[in-house]
Amino acid sequence: MENSNAASSFLVKILLGGISVLIAEFLIPGVHVDNFMTGFLLAAVIILINLTIKPILIVLTLPITLITLGLFLLVINAAMLLLAAKIIPGFEVDGFWWAVLFAIVLSIINSLFGNKLDSSK
Repeated sequence: MENSNAASSFLVKILLGGISVLIAEFLIPGVHVDNFMTGFLLAAVIILINLTIKPILIVLTLPITLITLGLFLLVINAAMLLLAAKIIPGFEVDGFWWAVLFAIVLSIINSLFGNKLDSSK
């Protein structure tokens, strides 16, 4: 029973994340998502990146994150989105600053939905 709850929770996160991606893409002209499936695939890839690569980068860049009072985390989030753009066909970001803006807008939308694009509870 617990596995089905975890699986359904993961699917809900992907669904809400995909909707968030599509809304943010609509609002930001420098980000391009080809279709709905690409948006949901992007949400799943962001979850996987946030579970694997992002924690390592946060630990490695902890001194600069502390010096910038956490603002360097925006750079890490933008880098993760640019990595996802390299992985996923149909998802493009026109540049670093568009990725930063997309990360900020995506975070705001996800917080409004009460959704976090990582699989932690």
